[in-house]
Amino acid sequence: MNFKKYIPILEWLPKYSLDIFKGDLTAGLTVGIIMIPQGIAYALIAGIPPIYGLYTALVPQLVYAIFGSSRQVSTGPVAMDSLIVAAGVSTIAVVGTENYLAITILIALLTGAVQFLMGVFKMGFIVNFLSKPVITGFTSAAALIIGFNQFKNLLGIDVQRSNQFHKLTFDIWTELDSINWYAFLIGGIAILIIKFLKKVNKRIPSAILVVIIGILIMKFGASYFSTVEIVGDIPKGLPTFSVPDLKLDMLGELLPIAFTLAMIGFLEMISIGKSLECKQNEYRIYPNQELIALGLGNMLGSLFNSYPSTASFSRSAVNQEMGARTGVAALISAGVVLITLLFLTPLFYYLPKTVLAAIIIVAVFNLIKVSEFKHLWKSDKIDFVMLIVTFLMTLFVGIKEGIGVGVTLSLLVVIYRSSRPHMAILGQVENTQFYRNIHRFKNLKVDPRILIVRFDAELYFANTTYFKEKLKKMVREKGDQLEVIILNAETISAVDSSAIEMLGESVKFYAAKNIKLYFTNLKGPVRDALHRSGILDVIGKENCFLSIHNAVEYFGKKNSDYHEKYDIYLNQSNT
Repeated sequence: MNFKKYIPILEWLPKYSLDIFKGDLTAGLTVGIIMIPQGIAYALIAGIPPIYGLYTALVPQLVYAIFGSSRQVSTGPVAMDSLIVAAGVSTIAVVGTENYLAITILIALLTGAVQFLMGVFKMGFIVNFLSKPVITGFTSAAALIIGFNQFKNLLGIDVQRSNQFHKLTFDIWTELDSINWYAFLIGGIAILIIKFLKKVNKRIPSAILVVIIGILIMKFGASYFSTVEIVGDIPKGLPTFSVPDLKLDMLGELLPIAFTLAMIGFLEMISIGKSLECKQNEYRIYPNQELIALGLGNMLGSLFNSYPSTASFSRSAVNQEMGARTGVAALISAGVVLITLLFLTPLFYYLPKTVLAAIIIVAVFNLIKVSEFKHLWKSDKIDFVMLIVTFLMTLFVGIKEGIGVGVTLSLLVVIYRSSRPHMAILGQVENTQFYRNIHRFKNLKVDPRILIVRFDAELYFANTTYFKEKLKKMVREKGDQLEVIILNAETISAVDSSAIEMLGESVKFYAAKNIKLYFTNLKGPVRDALHRSGILDVIGKENCFLSIHNAVEYFGKKNSDYHEKYDIYLNQSNT
């Protein structure tokens, strides 16, 4: 067994060197410092005590460093998963109760189990059914919901947590007259500092700087800012080992949340990992291994009181920019969290919640891709509709509903596009053996007796009717001089039983009209399927050719007037 394939740390650790360690040390310390305030903030989004954000930054990160195929991805608590947890668990239990916390940790176990099983059974391809427009629409809406939920702490007002944007904005509007201006002042300054430092240098740990400033303001200016809410006591010490209570009677309610988290977490992991992969040539991302690493991280993490985790966009970017080259950087980051849990949590007592809100708002609003909305509006209306429907459903109906609609739309578009693929009529490029789409190229030679068709997709039950009807329309438009149809099959990679039956019927149908049906460029698997079914005998092996030109020449030899000149040219512009 190749253990390196399943435990990637065995691949890079024996080659480790001091030169690599320098970059890993800088990156690990920086990301670890950033992770402390983010972990505390994201736990608050999830509706659980701040300490659980630090727990989630510990074990899952250690596990991923060992089993993950990316050497630069930073895992742990993230805003998106935190919001999904809050949106899902709040419908089952009351936020702030022991039952709510227990369910949140149990969902980490279930999420990890789903991801691990998907990895073991090599189901990483499932992620392909969630298109980028759907992901963009979902993340943009979720970012708005996350950000507006933080206005409660930023403005110091009493706003009920919600995953519906219109309810949030209404509540915020009605509470504007009770803004805590001290909280808003501190939070607003924190936002300005973070934005300014990011423009100066993205490597500067702006989050930890505003945390330090906020703590100092509250500690030494308590008499002035007594109305500003602070984090308060954060327990010191490592998480204890405990097996989550498996609530069998609630599995029906919990599994949809777990599956949603598993899919979104995997999407975030793959999109981040692939973007980092493109910037180097030292390793490759393996989707199924990523599922296994994520799954193990969430399952083992749940045994040490962590809630669902995945890869972080911002921390991974910083990790890469600061020079991380292996998982040692993640181990160092986990070490920073470990030291914080053992010795430093009392330092965060005076941390104002408005500063945490500022950190979250800046982080999540960067996920809103306005440029993608504009691009798709100009380039692809179907993708734009998918994006906007997912965006609006997530924004105004709910997180889970938005994901559900997005997945459904992705599948419907896949079905629609595969059932109505592109079909082209080809003509000959003058004095060559090349044939191109007559609607895209000028001055192509077209013989009125020959119809050359290219079908740009796999031919199967979902598109056989479309193929048959489209071909009939092309034949009608060709006219009474038509003698042969040449089907260029170079882009048909597979055929099923429905397609094979349809092809046999088509050969007989056109033969009855004295029109031959030739096949060219048949791929091996397609030819084998036709042979096994016996349809190849109906088609006739003499009607199968290596190329379009071979078929045209064969037809010409059977017709003495083949070499006459035809002055039929198309003058359409390129499209």
